[in-house]
Amino acid sequence: MSGTSLDGLDIVLCNFTKQPEKWKYRIISSKTVPYPREWKSRLGNADCLTGSDLVKLDQEYGAFLGHMVYDFLLENPEDPDFIASHGHTIFHQPENQITLQIGNGAILAAVTGIKVISDFRSVDIALGGQGAPLVPVGDEFLFPEYDYCLNLGGIANLSYNSDGKRIAFDVCPVNMAINSLMEKVNLDIDLNGEKGRSGRIIPDLLVRLNAIDYYQLKGPRSLGKEWFESTFLPITEKGDLPLSDLLRTIYEHIAFQIGKVIPGNEKHTVLVSGGGAHNRFLIERIKANSPMQFIIPDKEIIDYKEAMVFAFLGVLRDRDEINCFSSVTGASRDSIIGSVYAGKP
Repeated sequence: MSGTSLDGLDIVLCNFTKQPEKWKYRIISSKTVPYPREWKSRLGNADCLTGSDLVKLDQEYGAFLGHMVYDFLLENPEDPDFIASHGHTIFHQPENQITLQIGNGAILAAVTGIKVISDFRSVDIALGGQGAPLVPVGDEFLFPEYDYCLNLGGIANLSYNSDGKRIAFDVCPVNMAINSLMEKVNLDIDLNGEKGRSGRIIPDLLVRLNAIDYYQLKGPRSLGKEWFESTFLPITEKGDLPLSDLLRTIYEHIAFQIGKVIPGNEKHTVLVSGGGAHNRFLIERIKANSPMQFIIPDKEIIDYKEAMVFAFLGVLRDRDEINCFSSVTGASRDSIIGSVYAGKP
């Protein structure tokens, strides 16, 4: 799994067992490979490439994934049934029926000799869906004991069951916004939110952020880098504002938007995962904007839940079972997503 925050490549080896009442999961081994500066730059600027250069990057990134997975498996005795690869998102414009995750599955299969399931979003887009979020299928089958599942990655995603249907959508930018500001002082993250904690809320900026049109949309909705750069970022770049105040305002914006969309009370539980779950100040502000019980799980679930769920989507694809809900994405029907590339015979 490679997310929009470009923190690195998450690799997880999992085991899944279907039991009468629910699916059981076990994380056998996990690892995050931080992106070298070159790969962080290439992936971050890939949307500006020519067509031929983007195809070349797709192939080279597929080989990179293959070598990283191969090295990871050398450290683990188990032979996996397959590799489920999300790839890295370069374009996501569901309103134009466009989504692109690079990391060529055929090359990944050729390098490792293992069957690969990849390209998870295209079928849903073809059926008129958002192609995102996809993790809610894992929330439904692997974490049914929680009322809500909240992922705080580059983008915040919320997932919950309502009247027998799984509902999910992208809420707002999180680490994508925070990290882009920290880059101005040559840092990757705002550790524990301390820089933001030291700032003051800028009231008019908070009003402008909360007034963004996306937050008024109903039904299936998703966000991408293009939206962030064209809509969100320009609002934060107006005027010469102190970095700590910008961060403080964005933290409040994130907490307000999350509090606004979770329709629950103090009896409801929210499972929190993703890199933002490590940010103490962010969690404090989210709790201050909602009465619910926010459950911070162990580090392995925080960091690897999303990668594990894509492995689970691969399991369902391998069994020819539904692994994408139209109630989440807005597609014309539920579907079986993921392209399959054979490994060694």
